[in-house]
Amino acid sequence: MSWILDLLHEMSEFQVGWPDLVDILLVTILIYTLLILLRGTRAMQMLWGLLVLVGVYLGAVALGLVTLSSILGQTLAMLPIAIIVLFQQEIRRMLTAFGSTGWLRMGGGQSERPVLLNEMALAVQTLASKRIGALIAIERTDSLANWAQTGIPLEAKFSYDLLLNIFVPGTPLHDGAVIIRGDRIVAASCFLPLTTSHELSTELGTRHRAAVGLAEESDALVIAVSEETGIISLAIERQLMRPLDETTLRNALAEQMYQFGPVEEEMS
Repeated sequence: MSWILDLLHEMSEFQVGWPDLVDILLVTILIYTLLILLRGTRAMQMLWGLLVLVGVYLGAVALGLVTLSSILGQTLAMLPIAIIVLFQQEIRRMLTAFGSTGWLRMGGGQSERPVLLNEMALAVQTLASKRIGALIAIERTDSLANWAQTGIPLEAKFSYDLLLNIFVPGTPLHDGAVIIRGDRIVAASCFLPLTTSHELSTELGTRHRAAVGLAEESDALVIAVSEETGIISLAIERQLMRPLDETTLRNALAEQMYQFGPVEEEMS
Protein backbone atom coordinates (compact mmCIF):
# COMPACT_ATOMS: atom_id res chain seq x y z
CA MET A 1 0.00 0.00 0.00
CA SER A 2 2.98 2.31 0.52
CA TRP A 3 3.62 2.72 -3.21
CA ILE A 4 -0.02 3.76 -3.71
CA LEU A 5 0.33 6.42 -1.02
CA ASP A 6 3.56 7.65 -2.62
CA LEU A 7 1.84 7.87 -6.01
CA LEU A 8 -1.10 9.79 -4.59
CA HIS A 9 1.33 12.14 -2.84
CA GLU A 10 3.20 12.81 -6.08
CA MET A 11 -0.06 13.41 -7.96
CA SER A 12 -1.22 15.88 -5.32
CA GLU A 13 1.96 17.88 -5.84
CA PHE A 14 1.54 17.94 -9.63
CA GLN A 15 -0.10 21.14 -10.82
CA VAL A 16 -1.28 21.94 -14.34
CA GLY A 17 -0.64 25.51 -15.37
CA TRP A 18 -1.56 27.60 -18.40
CA PRO A 19 1.64 26.68 -20.27
CA ASP A 20 0.76 23.00 -19.91
CA LEU A 21 -2.76 23.55 -21.22
CA VAL A 22 -1.47 25.57 -24.18
CA ASP A 23 1.13 22.88 -24.87
CA ILE A 24 -1.52 20.14 -24.88
CA LEU A 25 -3.84 22.22 -27.08
CA LEU A 26 -1.14 22.91 -29.69
CA VAL A 27 -0.10 19.25 -29.83
CA THR A 28 -3.75 18.25 -30.22
CA ILE A 29 -4.23 20.71 -33.08
CA LEU A 30 -1.06 19.46 -34.79
CA ILE A 31 -2.10 15.80 -34.54
CA TYR A 32 -5.65 16.60 -35.68
CA THR A 33 -4.37 18.55 -38.70
CA LEU A 34 -2.07 15.69 -39.66
CA LEU A 35 -4.91 13.15 -39.40
CA ILE A 36 -7.15 15.36 -41.55
CA LEU A 37 -4.46 15.49 -44.24
CA LEU A 38 -3.97 11.71 -44.08
CA ARG A 39 -7.63 10.70 -43.86
CA GLY A 40 -8.81 8.73 -46.86
CA THR A 41 -5.31 8.45 -48.34
CA ARG A 42 -2.92 5.56 -48.75
CA ALA A 43 -0.63 7.25 -46.24
CA MET A 44 -3.19 6.52 -43.51
CA GLN A 45 -2.90 2.81 -44.29
CA MET A 46 0.89 3.05 -44.04
CA LEU A 47 0.53 4.87 -40.71
CA TRP A 48 -1.62 2.06 -39.33
CA GLY A 49 0.96 -0.44 -40.59
CA LEU A 50 3.72 1.36 -38.69
CA LEU A 51 1.61 1.43 -35.53
CA VAL A 52 0.97 -2.30 -35.83
CA LEU A 53 4.72 -2.87 -36.26
CA VAL A 54 5.43 -0.86 -33.10
CA GLY A 55 2.75 -2.84 -31.25
CA VAL A 56 4.27 -6.16 -32.32
CA TYR A 57 7.70 -4.96 -31.18
CA LEU A 58 6.42 -3.97 -27.73
CA GLY A 59 4.62 -7.31 -27.43
CA ALA A 60 7.77 -9.20 -28.39
CA VAL A 61 9.79 -7.31 -25.75
CA ALA A 62 7.15 -7.98 -23.10
CA LEU A 63 7.07 -11.70 -23.92
CA GLY A 64 10.83 -12.00 -24.07
CA LEU A 65 11.00 -12.96 -27.75
CA VAL A 66 14.65 -12.03 -28.21
CA THR A 67 15.07 -12.74 -31.93
CA LEU A 68 11.84 -11.05 -33.02
CA SER A 69 12.34 -8.03 -30.76
CA SER A 70 15.93 -7.65 -31.99
CA ILE A 71 14.89 -7.70 -35.66
CA LEU A 72 12.00 -5.28 -35.10
CA GLY A 73 14.21 -3.06 -32.95
CA GLN A 74 16.72 -2.72 -35.77
CA THR A 75 13.88 -2.01 -38.19
CA LEU A 76 12.27 0.62 -35.98
CA ALA A 77 15.65 2.33 -35.55
CA MET A 78 15.21 3.46 -39.16
CA LEU A 79 11.67 4.69 -38.46
CA PRO A 80 12.45 8.46 -38.60
CA ILE A 81 13.99 8.09 -42.07
CA ALA A 82 11.14 5.81 -43.16
CA ILE A 83 8.57 8.39 -42.05
CA ILE A 84 10.27 11.12 -44.09
CA VAL A 85 10.39 8.89 -47.18
CA LEU A 86 6.90 7.45 -46.88
CA PHE A 87 5.14 10.64 -45.88
CA GLN A 88 7.17 13.23 -47.78
CA GLN A 89 4.16 14.31 -49.84
CA GLU A 90 1.92 14.67 -46.79
CA ILE A 91 4.64 16.53 -44.87
CA ARG A 92 5.08 18.92 -47.80
CA ARG A 93 1.33 19.49 -48.01
CA MET A 94 1.06 20.10 -44.26
CA LEU A 95 3.89 22.66 -44.32
CA THR A 96 2.32 24.32 -47.36
CA ALA A 97 -1.05 24.47 -45.61
CA PHE A 98 0.49 26.05 -42.52
CA GLY A 99 2.47 28.57 -44.55
CA SER A 100 -0.25 29.35 -47.06
CA THR A 101 -2.45 32.43 -46.80
CA GLY A 102 -5.11 30.72 -48.87
CA TRP A 103 -7.27 30.21 -45.80
CA LEU A 104 -7.63 33.97 -45.58
CA ARG A 105 -9.23 34.01 -49.04
CA MET A 106 -11.72 31.35 -48.04
CA GLY A 107 -13.46 33.68 -45.65
CA GLY A 108 -14.40 36.09 -48.39
CA GLY A 109 -16.71 35.80 -51.35
CA GLN A 110 -19.04 33.32 -49.65
CA SER A 111 -22.11 34.91 -51.22
CA GLU A 112 -20.62 34.58 -54.72
CA ARG A 113 -19.59 30.97 -54.32
CA PRO A 114 -23.00 29.34 -54.97
CA VAL A 115 -23.34 31.37 -58.18
CA LEU A 116 -19.86 30.32 -59.29
CA LEU A 117 -20.58 26.66 -58.55
CA ASN A 118 -23.85 26.77 -60.46
CA GLU A 119 -22.24 28.35 -63.52
CA MET A 120 -19.27 26.01 -63.37
CA ALA A 121 -21.40 22.87 -63.10
CA LEU A 122 -23.58 24.08 -65.97
CA ALA A 123 -20.55 24.92 -68.13
CA VAL A 124 -18.94 21.53 -67.47
CA GLN A 125 -22.20 19.76 -68.32
CA THR A 126 -22.39 21.75 -71.57
CA LEU A 127 -18.82 20.77 -72.47
CA ALA A 128 -19.58 17.15 -71.68
CA SER A 129 -22.74 17.11 -73.80
CA LYS A 130 -20.73 18.43 -76.76
CA ARG A 131 -17.87 15.99 -76.15
CA ILE A 132 -15.38 18.82 -75.65
CA GLY A 133 -12.43 17.81 -73.51
CA ALA A 134 -11.66 20.04 -70.54
CA LEU A 135 -9.40 20.20 -67.51
CA ILE A 136 -10.26 22.65 -64.72
CA ALA A 137 -8.32 23.06 -61.47
CA ILE A 138 -9.91 24.92 -58.55
CA GLU A 139 -7.43 26.27 -56.00
CA ARG A 140 -8.21 25.85 -52.32
CA THR A 141 -5.59 26.39 -49.57
CA ASP A 142 -2.57 25.07 -51.49
CA SER A 143 -1.28 27.59 -54.01
CA LEU A 144 -1.34 26.58 -57.68
CA ALA A 145 0.87 29.50 -58.72
CA ASN A 146 3.68 27.25 -59.93
CA TRP A 147 1.37 25.46 -62.37
CA ALA A 148 -0.38 28.68 -63.37
CA GLN A 149 2.99 30.01 -64.53
CA THR A 150 3.22 27.22 -67.10
CA GLY A 151 0.16 28.55 -68.95
CA ILE A 152 -1.16 31.78 -70.38
CA PRO A 153 -2.17 34.33 -67.69
CA LEU A 154 -5.74 35.63 -67.92
CA GLU A 155 -6.72 37.08 -64.52
CA ALA A 156 -10.31 37.32 -65.74
CA LYS A 157 -13.51 37.10 -63.73
CA PHE A 158 -15.03 33.64 -64.05
CA SER A 159 -18.10 33.27 -66.22
CA TYR A 160 -19.99 30.51 -67.99
CA ASP A 161 -19.33 31.97 -71.44
CA LEU A 162 -15.62 32.54 -70.85
CA LEU A 163 -15.05 28.97 -69.67
CA LEU A 164 -16.83 27.56 -72.73
CA ASN A 165 -14.85 29.76 -75.10
CA ILE A 166 -11.52 28.74 -73.58
CA PHE A 167 -12.11 25.08 -74.43
CA VAL A 168 -13.40 25.58 -77.97
CA PRO A 169 -11.44 23.04 -80.06
CA GLY A 170 -8.77 24.56 -82.27
CA THR A 171 -8.24 27.69 -80.19
CA PRO A 172 -4.82 28.47 -78.63
CA LEU A 173 -6.13 27.94 -75.07
CA HIS A 174 -7.91 24.64 -75.72
CA ASP A 175 -5.05 22.36 -74.70
CA GLY A 176 -4.00 22.25 -71.08
CA ALA A 177 -5.78 23.17 -67.87
CA VAL A 178 -7.63 26.19 -66.60
CA ILE A 179 -6.73 27.29 -63.06
CA ILE A 180 -9.37 29.06 -61.01
CA ARG A 181 -8.70 31.01 -57.80
CA GLY A 182 -11.74 32.37 -56.00
CA ASP A 183 -14.01 33.88 -58.63
CA ARG A 184 -11.24 34.46 -61.18
CA ILE A 185 -9.65 32.41 -63.95
CA VAL A 186 -5.96 32.86 -63.24
CA ALA A 187 -4.51 31.12 -66.29
CA ALA A 188 -5.33 28.73 -69.12
CA SER A 189 -3.41 26.19 -71.18
CA CYS A 190 -1.46 25.13 -68.07
CA PHE A 191 0.61 21.98 -67.75
CA LEU A 192 -0.22 19.77 -64.76
CA PRO A 193 1.86 16.93 -63.23
CA LEU A 194 0.90 13.41 -64.33
CA THR A 195 0.20 10.75 -61.73
CA THR A 196 2.32 7.61 -61.70
CA SER A 197 -0.34 5.60 -59.86
CA HIS A 198 -0.97 2.15 -61.29
CA GLU A 199 -4.45 2.07 -59.74
CA LEU A 200 -5.81 4.44 -62.34
CA SER A 201 -7.68 2.64 -65.12
CA THR A 202 -5.69 2.19 -68.32
CA GLU A 203 -8.76 3.39 -70.21
CA LEU A 204 -8.20 6.90 -68.85
CA GLY A 205 -5.87 9.17 -70.77
CA THR A 206 -3.48 12.02 -70.11
CA ARG A 207 -6.21 14.49 -69.09
CA HIS A 208 -7.36 12.27 -66.21
CA ARG A 209 -3.79 11.42 -65.19
CA ALA A 210 -3.07 15.14 -65.01
CA ALA A 211 -6.19 15.68 -62.88
CA VAL A 212 -5.18 13.00 -60.39
CA GLY A 213 -1.54 14.15 -60.52
CA LEU A 214 -2.41 17.67 -59.41
CA ALA A 215 -4.80 16.32 -56.76
CA GLU A 216 -1.90 14.26 -55.39
CA GLU A 217 0.38 17.29 -55.25
CA SER A 218 -2.17 19.71 -53.72
CA ASP A 219 -5.64 19.96 -52.22
CA ALA A 220 -7.05 21.37 -55.47
CA LEU A 221 -10.34 20.15 -56.92
CA VAL A 222 -9.69 19.09 -60.51
CA ILE A 223 -12.49 18.52 -63.03
CA ALA A 224 -11.81 16.46 -66.15
CA VAL A 225 -14.20 16.07 -69.08
CA SER A 226 -13.49 13.19 -71.44
CA GLU A 227 -13.33 14.15 -75.09
CA GLU A 228 -14.11 10.57 -76.15
CA THR A 229 -17.00 9.71 -73.83
CA GLY A 230 -18.15 13.05 -72.40
CA ILE A 231 -17.89 11.61 -68.89
CA ILE A 232 -17.28 14.13 -66.09
CA SER A 233 -14.73 13.25 -63.41
CA LEU A 234 -13.62 15.04 -60.25
CA ALA A 235 -10.19 14.38 -58.72
CA ILE A 236 -9.78 14.94 -54.99
CA GLU A 237 -6.65 13.87 -53.11
CA ARG A 238 -5.72 10.55 -54.77
CA GLN A 239 -9.30 9.71 -55.64
CA LEU A 240 -11.27 10.08 -58.85
CA MET A 241 -15.05 10.45 -58.63
CA ARG A 242 -16.86 9.47 -61.83
CA PRO A 243 -19.18 9.52 -63.63
CA LEU A 244 -20.80 12.77 -62.51
CA ASP A 245 -23.55 14.94 -63.92
CA GLU A 246 -24.36 18.61 -63.35
CA THR A 247 -26.13 17.99 -60.04
CA THR A 248 -23.65 15.54 -58.50
CA LEU A 249 -20.72 17.70 -59.61
CA ARG A 250 -22.26 20.81 -58.06
CA ASN A 251 -22.95 18.96 -54.80
CA ALA A 252 -19.45 17.51 -54.64
CA LEU A 253 -17.84 20.89 -55.28
CA ALA A 254 -20.03 22.60 -52.69
CA GLU A 255 -19.26 19.96 -50.08
CA GLN A 256 -15.52 20.14 -50.64
CA MET A 257 -15.26 23.92 -50.91
CA TYR A 258 -17.31 24.50 -47.76
CA GLN A 259 -16.05 21.65 -45.60
CA PHE A 260 -12.55 21.00 -46.96
CA GLY A 261 -12.86 17.31 -46.20
CA PRO A 262 -11.43 14.57 -48.42
CA VAL A 263 -13.70 11.97 -49.87
CA GLU A 264 -13.29 8.24 -49.87
CA GLU A 265 -14.16 7.09 -53.33
CA GLU A 266 -12.44 4.33 -55.25
CA MET A 267 -10.70 5.03 -58.52
CA SER A 268 -12.41 3.63 -61.53
